[in-house]
Amino acid sequence: MHTSFHRYNPMIRKLESIFKLTEDERQALENLPMQVAVIKDDQDIVREGDCPSRSCLILSGFTATYKITAGGKRQIVAFGIAGDIPDLQSLHLKVLDISLTTLTPCQVGFITHEALRDICTRYPRIAAAFWRETLVEGAIFREWVTNVGRREGYNRMAHMLCELLVRLRVVGLAEDHTCDLPITQSEFADALGVTTVHVNRVLQQLRADGLIKLKGDRLNIPDWDRLKEAGEFDPAYLHLENNQAAA
Repeated sequence: MHTSFHRYNPMIRKLESIFKLTEDERQALENLPMQVAVIKDDQDIVREGDCPSRSCLILSGFTATYKITAGGKRQIVAFGIAGDIPDLQSLHLKVLDISLTTLTPCQVGFITHEALRDICTRYPRIAAAFWRETLVEGAIFREWVTNVGRREGYNRMAHMLCELLVRLRVVGLAEDHTCDLPITQSEFADALGVTTVHVNRVLQQLRADGLIKLKGDRLNIPDWDRLKEAGEFDPAYLHLENNQAAA
């Protein structure tokens, strides 16, 4: 069943964090037809080698974009949250070079490439907004490469927690310096290029240093400035229109 997502639309909020939309453009995005589905956790949405005819908008939940080595090891190269379209590149790249999986139960909206091409033709500024979004994703990838390649485990984790909090705040899913973060230590390990044991040790140290509080899936950052310093976190690479989200 195809529907338009007229209520809270995280895609619009996400795009507006990096690009100012007009009322007509907002309305066109709200009317974009999509097939809404609920997907259980730990389910692949698309796989490397697929040639999809639609892209996936995350409406709720967390996803991971990943690659698998020949030896079967997984490297997570991006976390997806509400408002993200993690496989938007499939609109122009015929064959996917990544896989996308759910980390939690997710509500997703599948949008056909035909509908996306149509809205981009009718609203060139929306096409520019999507282009800007993919450029920001590229900037995030570069920051992740630097994080994994050149920072120590403690600093890597601090940086990643800072980024996730800011991104969640942009789409209204974080209050001040508190958010739900249902990402497991194993998943963090796959993203940071370390072992699960090392992730546990680093989180314990961040707690002991008073930089974070973790209760179940609830993250609280009591000292934002010190966590940013520990992670060498500068939100400039997120290219936000309103820098309040990163404060």
